[in-house]
Amino acid sequence: MRVALDSLPGEPGRDNEDFAAAAPGAAVLLDGAGVAGAETGCAHGVAWFSATLGGLLMSTITAHPARPLAECLADAIRAVRSLHEDTCDLTFRASPTSTVIAVRLDAGALEYLVLGDSSLLLAERDGAPSVVTDRRLDDVGKRLRGPVDVLPTGSPEHSAALAEYRSALTGLRNQPGGFWIAGPQPRAAEHALTGAVPLESLTSVTLLSDGATRLVDRFQLATWQQTLDVLTSSGPRELLRRVREVEAGDPEGRRWPRGKSRDDATVLHLMLP
Repeated sequence: MRVALDSLPGEPGRDNEDFAAAAPGAAVLLDGAGVAGAETGCAHGVAWFSATLGGLLMSTITAHPARPLAECLADAIRAVRSLHEDTCDLTFRASPTSTVIAVRLDAGALEYLVLGDSSLLLAERDGAPSVVTDRRLDDVGKRLRGPVDVLPTGSPEHSAALAEYRSALTGLRNQPGGFWIAGPQPRAAEHALTGAVPLESLTSVTLLSDGATRLVDRFQLATWQQTLDVLTSSGPRELLRRVREVEAGDPEGRRWPRGKSRDDATVLHLMLP
């Protein structure tokens, strides 16, 4: 397995709240999330949460190859909780959270777990690539974000509407009828999308945060096959360059309404023998 990884913060000089790591036969990608301007109750911050959870998850899935990925995630969430529950108030509605993708290659199969709106791109040896994405957050967001999308990104009015949207979204986090994401409660892992694919059917596996998939799912300027072609020919850095180029051409979100003009963007591309 050959690995190519690239990651960019949404804004220069600010923390990158994405985290990605690979080890022989395993990989994880997390996209940390908070509520801008809201009190989190946590002294450590979103970047600490996603990196700490990602590191513990990687350790767990490699140390216990027979343990289901959802159980590994629940264990990792418990471990992170134990690290800061004595110093931080984890009952805050806006406490740090993270999307999670985890894959493990073993016994001729690729096991996967997807929780939240990051995407797992599977390149099939025969046929078009397939994508696993947890759409529950998108579905909830579409019901709530109408007032946000009609305003220029970054304007005071947009910021106010975005704060109201994020507050409403936070109230539906890890709730029936809402969406599920890794946070203080291990039970969120029970709601992850999981599955397995024969390794012999795949040529590559790619983990992408939602900041890296914008060409496809936000801007609709590329297909998943075209995304895969860029990764195969030029690697993750070129894909992220193209995302940033489009974002720079629409900084106020007039053509493509979005919460952030630019987002943290991470690609972890695994090329299989």
